[in-house]
Amino acid sequence: MKIKLFLITLFISALGFSQSINDYKAVIVPINFDFAKGINPYRLSTMTKANLIKAGFQAFYENEQLPAEFSNRCDLLYVDVKRDNAFLVTKLFVEFKDCYGKVVHTSETGKSKEKEYEAAYRESLDMAFISIYGLNYKYSGKTAIITSGVASNVAVNVQAVTANSVSTQVATPIADVSDPNLLYAQPTENGYQLIDKTPKVVMKLLKTSRPDSYIAIKDGVQGTLNAKDNQWFFEYYQNDKLVSEKVSVKF
Repeated sequence: MKIKLFLITLFISALGFSQSINDYKAVIVPINFDFAKGINPYRLSTMTKANLIKAGFQAFYENEQLPAEFSNRCDLLYVDVKRDNAFLVTKLFVEFKDCYGKVVHTSETGKSKEKEYEAAYRESLDMAFISIYGLNYKYSGKTAIITSGVASNVAVNVQAVTANSVSTQVATPIADVSDPNLLYAQPTENGYQLIDKTPKVVMKLLKTSRPDSYIAIKDGVQGTLNAKDNQWFFEYYQNDKLVSEKVSVKF
């Protein structure tokens, strides 16, 4: 039995490493970028979403209310546009990450010698997307995420696996988009940063082994962000007492 479970785990893990962008239902587009100030600077968000749709993806802005079928954030890709510093040339490339911040795909770098920012960004972004068009994206119907070593898209003989070997996915709390204090999650290298509508970084999250719990840092205070009762709570100790603050988050 142990050997059989071990082989199943190896098989599933191998599949997990071979995931592609075709295993994700849609893409989330940011409304701001590290190399440019403001919301949708130089229409970068608009151009990115338009190119994604042209490439065959379903795409949503990060502050949009998603349809119910996209409620599992780990079924989605999170796109970002990066800029390479270069003299007299604008260079952009597109990066796709999963819900844990792992890079799934990186495009070729697009270049432009245009002097005006918006024109340069448009040309270099369009060039970067040429390689993405070449991927011929089409949703495979699979679920990309592996939870505790078990891939949900693999049919496994459950009689050969004990009940304790399979972890149950935790449902992500549904954000209340009407909440004026709603924070938006942007993927980072090790987790997320939560921004308000300003936009201003309010909290930083570091991923843990659990999809419903993060190490959280807010105003220099370190605690945890936990999903409970279909809501997120920032919990920390203050004067030896546990403080629990409800936080509305849109992942």
